Amino acid sequence: MKVYDEKHIKNIALVGGAKSGKTTLAETMMFEAGITKRRGSVEDKNTISDYHEIEHERQNSIYATSLHTEWRDYKINIIDTPGMDDFMGEIVSSMRVSDTCVVLINSQHGVEVSTELIWNYVDKFKKPVILAMNQLDHPKANFEASFDSVKKRFGSPAILMQYPVNAGEQFDSIIDLLKMTMYKFPAEGGKPEKLPIPDEEKERANQLHNELVEKAAENDEELMELYFEKGELDEDELRKGLKIGMMKHDVFPIFCISAKKNMGSGRMMGFIDNVAPAAMEMNPELTTEGENVPCDPSKPTSIFVFKTIVEPFLGKINFFKVTSGVLKEGMELVNNQTDTTERFAQLYIMDGKSKHQVEQLVAGDIGASVKLKNTHTNQTLHDNSVSYELVKMDFPEPRMQTAIKAKSKHDEEKLAEALREIHEEDPTTFVEFSRELKQMLLYGQGELHFAVIEWKLNHIYDIEVEFLKPKIPYRETIQKPADADYRHKKQSGGAGQFGEVYMHIEPYIEGMEDPSGYNIRGKEVIDLEWGGKLVFYNCIVGGVIDARFIPSILKGVMEKMEEGPITGSYVRDVCVMVYDGKMHPVDSNDISFKIAGAQAFKQAFQKADPKILEPIYDLEVLVPEELMGEVMTDLQTRRSIIQGMDSKDGFQQIKSKTPLAEMYKYSTALRSVTQGRASFKAKFAEYAPVPFDIQQKLAKEQSELVEG
Repeated sequence: MKVYDEKHIKNIALVGGAKSGKTTLAETMMFEAGITKRRGSVEDKNTISDYHEIEHERQNSIYATSLHTEWRDYKINIIDTPGMDDFMGEIVSSMRVSDTCVVLINSQHGVEVSTELIWNYVDKFKKPVILAMNQLDHPKANFEASFDSVKKRFGSPAILMQYPVNAGEQFDSIIDLLKMTMYKFPAEGGKPEKLPIPDEEKERANQLHNELVEKAAENDEELMELYFEKGELDEDELRKGLKIGMMKHDVFPIFCISAKKNMGSGRMMGFIDNVAPAAMEMNPELTTEGENVPCDPSKPTSIFVFKTIVEPFLGKINFFKVTSGVLKEGMELVNNQTDTTERFAQLYIMDGKSKHQVEQLVAGDIGASVKLKNTHTNQTLHDNSVSYELVKMDFPEPRMQTAIKAKSKHDEEKLAEALREIHEEDPTTFVEFSRELKQMLLYGQGELHFAVIEWKLNHIYDIEVEFLKPKIPYRETIQKPADADYRHKKQSGGAGQFGEVYMHIEPYIEGMEDPSGYNIRGKEVIDLEWGGKLVFYNCIVGGVIDARFIPSILKGVMEKMEEGPITGSYVRDVCVMVYDGKMHPVDSNDISFKIAGAQAFKQAFQKADPKILEPIYDLEVLVPEELMGEVMTDLQTRRSIIQGMDSKDGFQQIKSKTPLAEMYKYSTALRSVTQGRASFKAKFAEYAPVPFDIQQKLAKEQSELVEG
């Protein structure tokens, strides 16, 4: 395979909402360049990128897939990404190593909620952008409405490079505003005929061409002077201005394509070759110490690992971008994070599941290797002559959780290991065993995300699992002061047990003063690991309880706080005053006062108007305005308190406080009521009292559980 230098390598990520045509475009680009002899289709389950069995089943991209094509002496590395926000981690890692993002717009719908979510990361990385208006051949294609939505969302940087003459079922012609030519495609697509612009389109084409020239000129003073002097820019000058604007994130050229019919993709590939920047032209990579690592083949070799997958027959495959130097077969690089040295026995360029072995990869290129034992996603490896770590990717926080268990107890250890490997492949998911809830909790982006994990566990790891509704981590507290005393006395021959404790408790409020009426001898403020505080006062006078027994009383209180009397949940935000008691010169000991303290606290707690608190989440839903009513109705059934509604980039943003107990399978419900056109994010906000009727129900359930 031909080895390209750093000037002739372009890295692009195909991003966009589900069903916008990314996989079809990748297939068409490979075919157009002659890499493949026939185009596969998502429907026929024979595309190069969507090659996993689960992608065939769902007919959707689940994983980001690396491909490459060669076009007019340039190598274009393509990463085809999923379109659903459940798999945002795949999109983020792809953008991190790409030099240009090709954002596909479905011309039936224009800018969608999924486009908006993806754009948040495009904007964060400040990557050069090409907007591809796809599916212009669809009967419901509406180019003008879609273009309006693009201009409304992206503003003046979005500039037409082309526009269609006849969008819809008869689509076959594009007017190119850079070359001022009409491209007319044959019915089967492919190489177009170049024609003069029709008379009826000349006025519009000239106007849009002038807008394009002005946009290109405004990015460079020299070009602006040329434009004022000549009143025009030639093609090379236009390309120069557009490249500068793209690299400044100030120009987003819009292309018109039908990926399915192979119309317009070749022209866009030519633009990628001629205008889209190579890695060496981009800003240098940054280390965690703020140092620059330029994309220069003469520098010490370094790579950044952006993706890891585990294939059943190949094992672990690490995908990386060569960020500097030249990586050669047999080379050894140091991984500072794991303090190990890895040998790159073989180097590959990947086209879906196909591997093409190469002898070396230069700075800016994307490749893969196998059998790296201690290397993981988000890690930097480098020549031993340098030592640094490149800035890591920030992956989306989990939005949902579910309980998971193996159906067979014999698979429990195997399940834990499988989930560890899945986390390595997909850092947006992780698992923990909750000691509080006594459940294994799996965190991820939504039900579709969990469904994919379940499929992998069943089909790849041969583990049958069960997803359960996760228990809610309630908290218990009190609403008024109360007193109680308890005497623990036990005599069964020999030394006995004796301890008597008098206790006062009251609610803890942040910033409250110490209680009056007690002779405070000691105070301990404990930040509870499950949230909230315990403030423990030693108010013993006259030595009625020896100071050495006070820690035992506190230990007894803490044990009861780990298992509240109403639901068995953790107790928080309580002040405890031990103010009196008795002891025996022979029978008193630590265990006696621990038991007495625990029982006195339990009795006082039950008198103090106990209250159950539930976790409340800040929930934000982004939805098209016409579907806002359905979302609001659903939220109201979930005991949500609406905090506000804002218009954001053509969509409605609904903010609410929603109990965690009401959010189980919310992503499925939202997808159902909005036909997949809305998205959400959720973050823990606070604990708040549950309504009285729910408290009664929870208390009854706990009572029946204990009695049972």
